[in-house]
Amino acid sequence: MKITETSLKGCYILEPAKFGDSRGYFMEGFNEKTFNEVTGTNTHFVQDNQSFSTKGVLRGLHAQSGEHAQAKLVRVLDGEVLDVAVDARPGSPTFGQYEAVRLSAENNLQLFVPRGFLHGFVVLSETATFFYKCDNYYNKESECGVHPLDKDLAVDWQISVEEMLLSDKDREAPSFKDVFRREVVK
Repeated sequence: MKITETSLKGCYILEPAKFGDSRGYFMEGFNEKTFNEVTGTNTHFVQDNQSFSTKGVLRGLHAQSGEHAQAKLVRVLDGEVLDVAVDARPGSPTFGQYEAVRLSAENNLQLFVPRGFLHGFVVLSETATFFYKCDNYYNKESECGVHPLDKDLAVDWQISVEEMLLSDKDREAPSFKDVFRREVVK
């Protein structure tokens, strides 16, 4: 498995080795020991989640704060998405910057989104099945979000606004500046 740090410290792209022949393939999607050795972290996942979405669905930008903050390892089982991680760690030299990676069933890439980051994705294919592991349990009271089209973040979602399908919650989410004036994500 190839593990590469992105331009945002602590955020990694994982590229599993895939072995195949006429019968199909085998791929080790994650190895905790190898990941922790390479990244110098002590990540242990406790929850798996999966979603199915159609083209243009944009989910995010979301995080959990305080003691319920989560790191995530995300991947696509079917289809293609543009996955986005935004550094929301106060004091970080890349605070407010984002990393965008195309994840697909074809390229098998995964993105490790550390605690203190906002996360979201938009579906680029007709449908997509999205899978992610979390290192902390979901806690509704600790959830926070930022409007995915926030002008200060200026995320290039690689599709037009007219094609995007947002939930009411995401459409009504506050700006990055408004959230981080009153709340700190750790």
